[in-house]
Amino acid sequence: MFTTIREDIKCVFDRDPAARNTFEVLTTYPGLHALMHYRFAHWCWNHGLKYPARFVSFMSRWFTGIEIHPGAKIGKGFFIDHGMGVVIGETAEIGDNVTLYHGVTLGGTSWKAGKRHPTLKDGVVIGAGAKVLGPVEIGENARVGSNAVVTKAVPDGATAVGIPGRIVVKKEKASDEQDRRRQAMADKIGFDAYGMTDEMPDPIARSIHNLLDHMHAVDAKIDRMSSALGDLGHKECTGELPKLRNALDDEANTKS
Repeated sequence: MFTTIREDIKCVFDRDPAARNTFEVLTTYPGLHALMHYRFAHWCWNHGLKYPARFVSFMSRWFTGIEIHPGAKIGKGFFIDHGMGVVIGETAEIGDNVTLYHGVTLGGTSWKAGKRHPTLKDGVVIGAGAKVLGPVEIGENARVGSNAVVTKAVPDGATAVGIPGRIVVKKEKASDEQDRRRQAMADKIGFDAYGMTDEMPDPIARSIHNLLDHMHAVDAKIDRMSSALGDLGHKECTGELPKLRNALDDEANTKS
C-alpha cells in the first residue's frame, strides 16, 4: 500500500506542471488526500472492516469533496486533478496511470447488485464534468472529453465527446510524403491548417486532409492532361494557373 502511495505522489509531478515540491503536494492537493484515504479504506474493506472503510470514505468526502467507494479497484499512478465533485462507484475498476478531472462521475445505471460501474483501462484520461455510466469499458489510452456522457464502450486510443458520447475516429499517421503534399496544396490555395495535429483526432481536420489529398490528385491529373494536350499542339493548355497564395499575400500587404 505504501509503495502505491509513493507512486501516487510521483505521478502528480508527472502530470501537473504547477506542482513545485513534495511538501506542497502532500498538504494542498485534495485529489491526493482522497486517494490516500481511499487506499486505507480499501484495505479495511478487503479485510472485512466494512463500516470503518465506509466511515473513512465518508470523512474523506467531507474533507475533499471527492467520493470514492472503498470497494472500487484503483491501480497505481492514479491522479485526480482539482477533484471537487468526483464520484467513483463501488464496482468501478481503474487501471494504472489514469487521470480524472473535477466533476467526473463513474456511476451506475442500475440498482441491481453486481458489476454496474465502468472499467477504465491503463492510461485513460477523463475530462472535467464527464459522466461514464454503467458497466462499460474505456480502452487503454482512450480519452473522454469534458462534459461528455458515455454509456457505451470506448475502444483503445479513441476519444469520446458529446452527449450522448460519440467516438471520434483516431486519425491514422500520415506518411512524410503525404504530409508534404498536403502542405504544398494548402500553400497553393492559401490555407493554413492551424491546430491540425496527429494528437487531435478531429473529424473536421480529417475532412480537410481528405480534401487536400483529393485536390492534389486532381491537380496532378490536370497537369498530366495539360501536358498531353500541349504535346498535341494545344498551346492554350500550357499556361500556368494563378497562384492564390500570392494573391492573398498581396491583399494582406495592401491592407497593411
